[in-house]
Amino acid sequence: MNRAISCISMPLLTVILLIGASYSAPASAAEELRIGFIAPKTGIFAQLGIDMQNGFQMYLDEHRGELGGAKVTLIVEDDQGRPDTGVTKANKLILSDNVHMLVGGVLATTGYALAPVATRAKMLYIGSIATADDLGQRDFEKYPYMVRPTFVPSQPAHPLGQWACEQGYKRISLIAADYAFGHETAGGFQKTFEDCGGKIVQKIWPPIGTKDFGPYIPTIKADIDAIFALMVGPMSLQFPKQLRASGFKKPILGGGTNYDEFILPSMGDEVIGDVSAFMYSAALDTPSNRAFVTKYRSAYGKVASYYSEANYTTAQWIDETMKRHGGKYPGPLEFIKTMQSIKLDAIRGPVSLDDRLTAVNNIYIKKVEKKKMFGYDKEELWNTVIKTYPNVSQFWTYDKTAFLKQPVYSRDFPPCKFCE
Repeated sequence: MNRAISCISMPLLTVILLIGASYSAPASAAEELRIGFIAPKTGIFAQLGIDMQNGFQMYLDEHRGELGGAKVTLIVEDDQGRPDTGVTKANKLILSDNVHMLVGGVLATTGYALAPVATRAKMLYIGSIATADDLGQRDFEKYPYMVRPTFVPSQPAHPLGQWACEQGYKRISLIAADYAFGHETAGGFQKTFEDCGGKIVQKIWPPIGTKDFGPYIPTIKADIDAIFALMVGPMSLQFPKQLRASGFKKPILGGGTNYDEFILPSMGDEVIGDVSAFMYSAALDTPSNRAFVTKYRSAYGKVASYYSEANYTTAQWIDETMKRHGGKYPGPLEFIKTMQSIKLDAIRGPVSLDDRLTAVNNIYIKKVEKKKMFGYDKEELWNTVIKTYPNVSQFWTYDKTAFLKQPVYSRDFPPCKFCE
């Protein structure tokens, strides 16, 4: 034994060694989880990105900045709602920031752009908002590192098409933003509506970002029972306002982004009675949603949107998954395997992942009403839930094998066989 050490009594030596160990290896310290968060913070979709980050951050704040026992470093990058910028920011997060996972993106085209990036880098990508039908369908096996914890575009539209048929609507004109999300949402509505006996008699495709619908409104057929619309961003505000101002009085049915709470408070009485379908409504009258909406409004001064809830739930799912691994990130494929085994009790209701890593949710048919809710004194516009379709998968009630043999929904599929 070293002579200096031999002069120290054994109890004292033990104390010294323990103190030294406590400085060199803090075993109880939480591990770091680095998350790259991609969202538009500038440009026409900036409000969506703000809602996304707020939802994720609120869950983090509630859990002291930790998910599953790991201390989270959230690195936020602005993709401006542009898929090419999203790819640039994703590569930066992967190569420079050494993140464990990517979360976010808004547009369906961003989802299509980021999925190959994640596959090449073997990087977990949780598309909390950015999603597209074929990422969870025909191209699923190409992109094993992407999870869709919210929906694919046609998923809420399938029940809405069925519901519209059940209301007795026979002839509907369709108008949707001319890009992947619009094509796939409209295609899902058309498929179920026509399978139920209805007819889509017209398709109109305004470019994404359209503000003036003057060239399109006069072309809408007069002899229809209703119109189905899919709008995103500022389009959602302008379309119903301009359509009603033109004298159009027939029912408007819409995709969830038409009347989502990110834009609903800016709308006027012209949207009262309009119907849409989505996996979330801020007016969902459950104790968990009441608490969520109240807390979110207190923190951020507005009603929570689907963009908020989707990212809050994404954080919750990461939290529950990390807990199963003792706060240590297990790698992307093991993380996905564990995430897939968890059935989450989310704000929106029960949610799980199917065998192709896409969420199975309740889909709510919602009507815009003006009323008081959750203790607020002022009458406001709310998306009142009028029907719930439980546990809706991306394949609706169709046989999965047969469904996957058909083309992805697009401008031309389903074909407009009843167009006049």
